[in-house]
Amino acid sequence: MKYPNLLNRFQTYVQIDTQSDPHSSNVPSTEKQKDLARVLVQELKEMGVADVDMDDLGYVYATVPASQGHENAPAVCFCAHMDTSPEYSGAGVVPTLHHDYDGGELKLPMDKIVISPNDFGALKEMKGHTIVTSNGATLLGADNKAGVAEIMTAVEALMHSDLPHATMKVLFTPDEEIGRGADHVDLEKLGAQFGYTMDGATKGSIEDETFS
Repeated sequence: MKYPNLLNRFQTYVQIDTQSDPHSSNVPSTEKQKDLARVLVQELKEMGVADVDMDDLGYVYATVPASQGHENAPAVCFCAHMDTSPEYSGAGVVPTLHHDYDGGELKLPMDKIVISPNDFGALKEMKGHTIVTSNGATLLGADNKAGVAEIMTAVEALMHSDLPHATMKVLFTPDEEIGRGADHVDLEKLGAQFGYTMDGATKGSIEDETFS
């Protein structure tokens, strides 16, 4: 099953500057993180999700109801963070598509940057796929707007299909890149017994432990 909106969403999200700031004591550390949060809230509502909320701190909560017959199954949370690293610019991102990747070097338009599979071994598994990079002038922001786009696309799939599923709890957080992402999560409001963070590295990898 293919979801064409996934790539479009991702390209939209990375162009919204959500860089967090470790020197700020505000929550979220930068108000611009709420720019993406508001976009996500609006999209969720347009998908027909009734239980959607962004709190004053920029955390987005939503509930996708269980399919018929699965109402008593434990609710599962899917989480991703909206902010990008404070170490590199998150403004003016130009997503650059490399269609039908041939397995060789990727040459970015700006600053003569070359991404080689010799340095990034995971690229070797991506031959034939579409690769998304920045143009080389900024961070792309795939960490973790790729996760945000994945979750939003999963919500769309569940809201507009008869796929069997338990209640899906959605959580988007600010300030993960500066170590504060989980500080103000309202677990009671979230209402999930289990959770998965959609924030990984190589294709097919799953983390099953946490440092905390």
